[in-house]
Amino acid sequence: GYIVFRIDYRGHDNSQGDATGAYGHPGYTIDVLNAVTSLKNHPQVNSEKIGMWGHSMGGYLTLRAMVISPDVKVGVVWAGVVAPYNDLLYNWRRCGSFVASPSSRGVGWRKEWVEAYGSPEENPAFWDSVSANSYLDALSGPIQLHHGTADQDVPLKFSEDLAIHLNTLGMPY
Repeated sequence: GYIVFRIDYRGHDNSQGDATGAYGHPGYTIDVLNAVTSLKNHPQVNSEKIGMWGHSMGGYLTLRAMVISPDVKVGVVWAGVVAPYNDLLYNWRRCGSFVASPSSRGVGWRKEWVEAYGSPEENPAFWDSVSANSYLDALSGPIQLHHGTADQDVPLKFSEDLAIHLNTLGMPY
């Protein structure tokens, strides 16, 4: 009885707009929240049964939407980038390894954010404030996690750590 949607990112495939990425820019999250509002207003949609499905970056956006909006009632995440920003900054280079590299400042949003806000060690309040993982107690419903053990793009540890955190909070997953 649920309607489940997957976001079509701005600037990707046939979507309008510029592809900005989700991790260092709020545009895709805003698009998700606007899509939820649009779905709620559709006459054939039960607004109490809206779900979201996301793979990789879509998993990041699904988790994010579920801690921001009470309107996304269930989520399905496949190999999601569902780690706190500290891990996204230091433990993920899209190379399949999960080796901490605190001396690396990365490229793109990583470098810009560290320069603007300081490192997670220097400014933990900022990094916690932008991480969906800091707000898991506000999760709007159960989440189903799927992650292959041989994933070469997103570390399995991201999903495993999220499951541990959800379990600690007594949240359904």
